Amino acid sequence: MPLEWAGLSPDLLLVIDRESAEPLRAQLERQVRDAIRSGRLQVGERLPSSRELAAGLGLSRGLVQDCYAQLQAEGYLVTRVGSATRVAAGACGPPAHATPPAAAPRLVADFQAGVPDLGGFPVADWMWAMREAARTMPTSALDYGDPRGSARLRDVVAGYLRRVRAAAADPERLVICSGHAQGLSLSLRALAQCGVTTVAYEDPGAPTLISAVAAWAGMTAVPVPVDARGIDVAALDATGARAVVVTPAHQWPTGVVLAAERRLALIEWAVRRDAVIIEDDYDAEFRYDREPVGALQGLAADRVIGIGTVSKSLVPALRIGWLLCPPALAGQLVENKRLNDRGSPTLDQLALARLIESGRYDRHLRRMRATYAARRTALVDALAQYAPGVELTGLAAGFHAVGHLGDADEQAVVTEARKRSVGLYGMSANRSTRSTTPAQLVLGFGNVNERAIAEGIAAVADLLA
Repeated sequence: MPLEWAGLSPDLLLVIDRESAEPLRAQLERQVRDAIRSGRLQVGERLPSSRELAAGLGLSRGLVQDCYAQLQAEGYLVTRVGSATRVAAGACGPPAHATPPAAAPRLVADFQAGVPDLGGFPVADWMWAMREAARTMPTSALDYGDPRGSARLRDVVAGYLRRVRAAAADPERLVICSGHAQGLSLSLRALAQCGVTTVAYEDPGAPTLISAVAAWAGMTAVPVPVDARGIDVAALDATGARAVVVTPAHQWPTGVVLAAERRLALIEWAVRRDAVIIEDDYDAEFRYDREPVGALQGLAADRVIGIGTVSKSLVPALRIGWLLCPPALAGQLVENKRLNDRGSPTLDQLALARLIESGRYDRHLRRMRATYAARRTALVDALAQYAPGVELTGLAAGFHAVGHLGDADEQAVVTEARKRSVGLYGMSANRSTRSTTPAQLVLGFGNVNERAIAEGIAAVADLLA
């Protein structure tokens, strides 16, 4: 073959044509030069050693050394004693079509909801758990494994959910997934495959996500109103849907708890309609003003798909969640997971199992409950001081609350606050109609400290009054 391809993973891909009239050294110089000019090789990137590149391309080492010396003389490469040959500063720039991203403005306070304290992630504990998992795992754990996930993590999570959420958790019917979005996707796809055509969701809730996932699964999504006692089950019944997505422990985003009689009515609806409830148990670990509420799944395991994650209890970046599967859907959910990605990363699963088993996960949750409680108090105090006319609701759990603005223009408040470097977010984004009335704010305090909370509210006090 006249062309020889060398993939010196992960270093460089070059083509040598031995039948070309162009000398081999000239070919090599040209290709490396072009790779730098085009941006394929960026400033500071390491090139293979002359020995590695010569061996990979079947060239003499002296030829490669001459090539590197020429490109160094031209200013494309830099070599230091004891260090690799690298692309020199100023030798290349971004592609002509590339536009440097604009830096995001620094906010005095960003009250974005749904984001935990990212700085509170227990890095030292996670590193310990990763080392322990890597040190103790059997070699067989490095294979593809069970699409349901690590048997060890499934056992640990099932035990944890039975203990703290009163869930009917069977590790044989528990599937590890990559967070809530994948769990919802797998669930709706399984229901669609079983003939369900319509899924209902809470309104206000997460209309954009649920509608998009439902459309992907070939289903129609319909909103159902939420009041002070949770989802309106009579209105749900009128939709004809045979599936519904709910957040009963702490409704997103209003913060109401599904009343006991509504829980029973919802289960009765599922039995009567041969329907399935998808329970998003997204922040049930963080409660302040009332006794913990058990998972709905524990009351009707054959009718409820329970979705949980560590996105709020740890951080979203871990992308670890789980599905508690009803017996009738377990096989289809496992098959969907297998076809989707063959299973979630095993080492991370084993690390999470070790973190929970060691007690460090519970210790982290206790610490974060105290942190969020302090920030919750700071928000209440700041509003009482600077904007006493704003009523707060939804404070019994989690790390967001709802601020009621009365006659104010919700969008105008959000826009003007941004000009003052304060991130505020309206309830309208969570309504199926995108209506801005009644005017409300969803105030997240998970990732903003007490000082920033006070400064942020003070900066927009006149907008909220």
